[in-house]
Amino acid sequence: MLSLSIPEHVEPIRQKVLSFIEQEIYPVESELLEDKVSSRRGQLMKDLMQKAKDAGLWALGHPEEIGGGGLPFMDYVFVNEVVGRSEIATVALGTHSLQDSIMLHRYASDQWRDAYLKPLVDGEVFPSFGMTEPDVASSDPTQLQTKAELDGDQWVINGRKWFTSGAGNAAYTTAMVRTEFDAPDHAAFSMIVVPTDTPGYNIIRDVKVMGQADGHYEVVYDNVRVPKDNLLGPRGQGFKIAQDRLGPGRIFHCMRWLGQAQRAFDLMCNRANNRVAFGKPLGQHQQIQKFIFDTAAEIQASRLLTLHAAQKIDQGDEARIEIGLIKVYGASMLHNAIDRAIQVHGALGVTEDTPLERMYRHARYARIYDGADEVHVMNTARRILRTYGSGSTFDFGLR
Repeated sequence: MLSLSIPEHVEPIRQKVLSFIEQEIYPVESELLEDKVSSRRGQLMKDLMQKAKDAGLWALGHPEEIGGGGLPFMDYVFVNEVVGRSEIATVALGTHSLQDSIMLHRYASDQWRDAYLKPLVDGEVFPSFGMTEPDVASSDPTQLQTKAELDGDQWVINGRKWFTSGAGNAAYTTAMVRTEFDAPDHAAFSMIVVPTDTPGYNIIRDVKVMGQADGHYEVVYDNVRVPKDNLLGPRGQGFKIAQDRLGPGRIFHCMRWLGQAQRAFDLMCNRANNRVAFGKPLGQHQQIQKFIFDTAAEIQASRLLTLHAAQKIDQGDEARIEIGLIKVYGASMLHNAIDRAIQVHGALGVTEDTPLERMYRHARYARIYDGADEVHVMNTARRILRTYGSGSTFDFGLR
């Protein structure tokens, strides 16, 4: 049965991670977020990464056989909830490469595992993932236009991607490209490893998101040539590999959203207790009490949904319905929690003097990345209706 309780054996490491974030990351968070290109920022991040390694907190969720901390999936889910309190923590604690390192471990040739896997887990190189394209609706990825064709023993790649997160300092991009031209759409795409120093891999710009350049790059592939062994997994299996990457990844997103929401909730409640308006603390005003009640209920509901989905994945289920539910509800919960926290802070909430204004931008984006809300609603509803069409019912049981 599902339990909301943090397992006793996980609590010490979870508390240690939380203390690290509060004591080591929060004090330098603003500087790291504001000064993304300076050598000072780079040294600060290296120092944090080393401190995490020294404290035994590095890459906790990575499998032990590839050099990680080896925490089981469900244990790491609880830890990732704390990691989510700061976007800096994902890199500082080595969790940023988890999806990519597992992809390499499962599907890459020996050459690329040798070249990238250990440096990736150690935080010495960074990955990026290229799927989204500016001229194609991401809600229908079967329409992706970037293509790769074999010329002898090389793939020749042409196309344009954007929102290739982290490409600016990445060692390679895993690109989703069309390689099969007579196959059904979902069997027409493959993943190919493209080192970012390959001729023809051209970064056009760091696309501004909600007014800030934030590491989401537009990249043109202009006759990029890479060896045919750069294929990740079998030809035509790009969607399967992507699903293997995105399914657990959405769980991690949702747990990090819970961390962000809980941080916003903490800020909101402290402000409600300490700010006086019309002769009494804000928290004694009924509307503010409603904000606090609604936010607490939504966080707890989202947490239950997320843990249920995580448990099903841990048991080997793809949990498509459960992931769809948490992706949509979790993104809404995150937005609501931060929005209310900003309202309680008033003008202060939209300034850089609190983390809320930056968190709010990311919350809005959460309703789009890894699948727009509307697509998850459509697909999830269809899956539920199919169970009834087959004479069954949707099981809400927490098993």
